[in-house]
Amino acid sequence: MSLKAAFAVPHPPVILPEIGHGREKEISATIIAYRKAMQKAAQLKPETVVIVSPHSVMYQDYFHISPGDEAKGNFGRFGAAQVRIEAVYDREFVDVLKKNCGEKSLPCGTLGEKDAALDHGTMIPLCFFNEFAADSYRLVRIGLAGLGPLDHYNLGRLIAKTAADLHRSTVLIASGDLSHKLTADGPYGFAAEGPKFDALTMDALNKGDFLTLLQMDPGLSEGAAECGLRSFWIMAGALDRKAVQSEVLSYEGPFGVGYGVASFIVGGDDDNRDFAEQLKRGAKQNRDGEDPLVALARLSLETYVKTGRYVSLPQGLPKEVTARKAGAFVSLKKYGQLRGCIGTIAPTRDSLAEEILRNAVSAGTGDPRFAPVKEDELNALVYSVDVLGEAEAIAGKEELDPKKYGVIVEQGRRRGLLLPDLAGVDSVDQQIEIACQKAGIGSDSSDEPVKLYRFQVVRHP
Repeated sequence: MSLKAAFAVPHPPVILPEIGHGREKEISATIIAYRKAMQKAAQLKPETVVIVSPHSVMYQDYFHISPGDEAKGNFGRFGAAQVRIEAVYDREFVDVLKKNCGEKSLPCGTLGEKDAALDHGTMIPLCFFNEFAADSYRLVRIGLAGLGPLDHYNLGRLIAKTAADLHRSTVLIASGDLSHKLTADGPYGFAAEGPKFDALTMDALNKGDFLTLLQMDPGLSEGAAECGLRSFWIMAGALDRKAVQSEVLSYEGPFGVGYGVASFIVGGDDDNRDFAEQLKRGAKQNRDGEDPLVALARLSLETYVKTGRYVSLPQGLPKEVTARKAGAFVSLKKYGQLRGCIGTIAPTRDSLAEEILRNAVSAGTGDPRFAPVKEDELNALVYSVDVLGEAEAIAGKEELDPKKYGVIVEQGRRRGLLLPDLAGVDSVDQQIEIACQKAGIGSDSSDEPVKLYRFQVVRHP
């Protein structure tokens, strides 16, 4: 058992006196917990410390491991260039990890480094760890990716495997802040998702319930504007099938950003803690009980991608789908990121069912913002179907509510639509601006006024 422990920690630069200039006292509980966690880590005498950081090099479809023999960095961008950190890399660990990832076809390697300097997501943990274990370890620094929870989890598994292959005493540090939208007077403002995300995440960390983290609603995490969830996914994978003693040491959010500290000490093996398998089983169960409209969208796109042909409408569809006409939008997400969205404002087919069938294929293959969906992506897609009510003209933006109503903007032949209740769209002005951008309506595009329409939708997730 070479992986000894893992730790979830935040990385606020203000925590350092040279940057905080007294404000660090407002997160004194975090400082105390941080020192306790890093002292625990040092007492395990790790030969290798793996830090996963949201602020290292990040690619959409590739995990970047920092190359070379050593690296250094400072806090100059935060006004404290005199605070410097140096680290020696564990090149052997990196080489074996790359080999292990290659054997599992996980996209991971040392190519594409944009900046060799250590990032603050790495340096803050090292500032505390080095109080107790300076110069007694080698570092592996890994960035996150735009890939999904299973890919991050599998990287964590391979980190643990590499430590075991090398018989290397190892600890993993998952660097990441929680929500950045906890208070209205904070630097990022307030969103209702912020406190909810933090409460759910801290409860999951306290219980060692990594399945909750892997199944986190993408809308919740996006709305919360967090930066640590993917780090925690990797940590969960590193602790795959391991018995852990989990403990939350602190949680604070006085600056509008959530800071949590938690430790996970490995105590042996536990085959029941295979969260990847549990996640797969849960996804299958969710599909088995899928909403009929969503199931139709999925069937339509999967059939088209696999055969190149539109599926025939299946028997037994609800009458509300076959006997009714309505516009509908089909949205696809992959690992929480939009993968396609196409729809019709008003009905263009003989039934809502046929509207969904056609729009699902268009969302997967005809959205100009994305390449067509490939067959190996199908199992990773999450679908939603929005059925549109009739649009009504309104006198002005005061009749809009971005959570309740979608908006249509119209100027001459230009027309743009934005659905309601979208993550990150919190104001009417923002809603209208995005709809205008989609329509190609700019402030200097015409003297003709922009007409506004609103509509409601029934969303089928």
